[in-house]
Amino acid sequence: MNRIGALLMWGGISALGAAAFGVLALSRGETINAAWLLTAAVCTYAVGYRFYSRFLASNVFGLDDRRATPAERFNNGRDFVPTNRWVLYGHHFAAIAGAGPLVGPVLAAQFGFLPGTLWLVIGVVLGGAVQDFTILFCSLRRDGKSLGQMAKEEISRSAGITGMLAVLFIMLILLAVLALIVVNALKASPWGLFTIACTIPIALLMGWWMKRWRPGKVGEASAVGAVLLLGALVAGGWVAAQPQLAPVFTHSATAITWMMVAYGFVASVLPVWMLLCPRDYLSTFLKITTILVLALAILVILPPLRMPALTPFAKLGEGPVFAGKLFPFAFITIACGAISGFHALVASGTTPKMIARESDARLIGYGGMLMESFVGVMAMIAACTLDPGVYFAMNTTPAGLAQASQVLSQAGFVVTPEVMHQLATQMGEQTLIARSGGAPSLAVGMAQIFAGVTSALGGRTLAALWYHFAIMFEALFILTTIDTGTRVGRFMLQEIVGHVWPRFGETSWYPSVLGSSALIVAGWGYFLYQGVVDPLGGINSLWPLFGISNQLLAAVALCVGTTILIKMGRQRFAWVTLAPLAWLVIVTMTAGWQKVFSPDPRLGFLAHAASLAGSPNPDAARLIFNDRLNTFVALLFMTVVGVLIVTSLREWWLVLSKRKPAVVHEAPFVESVYAAGD
Repeated sequence: MNRIGALLMWGGISALGAAAFGVLALSRGETINAAWLLTAAVCTYAVGYRFYSRFLASNVFGLDDRRATPAERFNNGRDFVPTNRWVLYGHHFAAIAGAGPLVGPVLAAQFGFLPGTLWLVIGVVLGGAVQDFTILFCSLRRDGKSLGQMAKEEISRSAGITGMLAVLFIMLILLAVLALIVVNALKASPWGLFTIACTIPIALLMGWWMKRWRPGKVGEASAVGAVLLLGALVAGGWVAAQPQLAPVFTHSATAITWMMVAYGFVASVLPVWMLLCPRDYLSTFLKITTILVLALAILVILPPLRMPALTPFAKLGEGPVFAGKLFPFAFITIACGAISGFHALVASGTTPKMIARESDARLIGYGGMLMESFVGVMAMIAACTLDPGVYFAMNTTPAGLAQASQVLSQAGFVVTPEVMHQLATQMGEQTLIARSGGAPSLAVGMAQIFAGVTSALGGRTLAALWYHFAIMFEALFILTTIDTGTRVGRFMLQEIVGHVWPRFGETSWYPSVLGSSALIVAGWGYFLYQGVVDPLGGINSLWPLFGISNQLLAAVALCVGTTILIKMGRQRFAWVTLAPLAWLVIVTMTAGWQKVFSPDPRLGFLAHAASLAGSPNPDAARLIFNDRLNTFVALLFMTVVGVLIVTSLREWWLVLSKRKPAVVHEAPFVESVYAAGD
């Protein structure tokens, strides 16, 4: 394309995106079509990838295809394997795209569609994708080393140890919150529980197929798995309609909690080929297909955004879904999709060991995060196309709904019990009231969009089938994150304890495998149980705690990235990581301080504990203990990351003032044997 044509094309894309943002921002009560939100996001992603990621790749990082990557230099056919960039893009996306980009935007929709959308789109272009790309590049130049190892080498040994401990603690909160989402989606839902239960033997069958029966026949196993998955979905509706079978798969949240704990332990100790890998195939198939079909469906039926751009809760800070004002809680509620510290573990884990050429890091690191943000935008659209009254009834406990009833009534966000009962019947559920966690409301939104398409094409709406398909879609790869995360947590615990007890650090020693897995499961299982029995619905306290910890982990990653840029002599470009780092520190420290010390019992852990003192509530003592434990965890995360930031600042000052030589622990240059274009 000639220069004039390129200028016209990119100028047109930029103008279209600006116009879409203008329509969203300047609306004053009139109905906005969801296609405008989709257009604004896609145009911004295109411009950000074309120009900003190219600037990072060439000017800041200096990607060089002449340099052999770790995958080429250490190719062992097991961990270090040069991989086609599109195949690796799919693997990387599957690894980073957990429940966060689906659930966070749904919860943040209580502020309206505009704040969350702006953070998703702007945050990913300037923050999240930059973090992923930066850490992937840094690990790529350091033989695929982990985030903790890079922190230890580039900043200090104490920073590395601190970083590893922070990652381990944050992992426990992450897994607990993800498990809570599944529990809230499956409680008292025989259709949903049956379908999800069937995915376990399906995954085991796929694993056996590819490993023992038909080795290497990935396509066959994937096709069989997909057919069985759809069969389980249809069969779930039949089971739920049978008076004899439905009670077998109808369980309380507490019972499902113990099932989740047992599943996490068993899945983490089984060989990866039996359950983990085949479940990855299933989840990847569902993720990509469902999101693309959802985007097409939005363009076909053009659903209106029923949630306003801003709700009263953006200023009041008394939202029934979770407490806290727009700043800072919108920016920690939406973590994955805008910026996520968890991604730094993937970008310094398996991915840098599989990149064939350095230039591939742009598509995989920056482009992969843009796709996750796109998933978040789809979730925001699905949530905001719901009637606001339905949205708040689904995501709020009856007590919380009553407390916020006056504000909801003034805003017109009211729904009758009859409407909720009718909606539950349409979706094949007993009830949809107080189904907090975001997953059920997202499923209803997706079901209504898909039902609109099938109805427009002359078919039946099939709302109940689409609802449970969406529940399966969410729960399937949440379970993937849980078993993968538990396994990663086990490796981390073995590595840490191995410094004191070397035998425990041997990943092949089975007593260590069982013991470390049990400890990790017990850790996240406790926080899961706390969330299940929490009168506020669990998500009110656990999701902000997850958001704070996840964003603090991103701050750790950006500290490492900034240190490496400064030591490389690229300090004039350090602003690309310093800007999002500064924003994250302001947001997360403010949110953490408010969650601990706010005088509002709905927001502050200590205030809530004080409000329960002398209460006749039989659970008061346990709830007070939980509040104090949450306080300790939040303060621990803030302190640990604060220490690492101070340590990083000292390292930057020493290097920039020439008081310390800028020693870069980069692998030596080795000429690549790959010809350009191979």
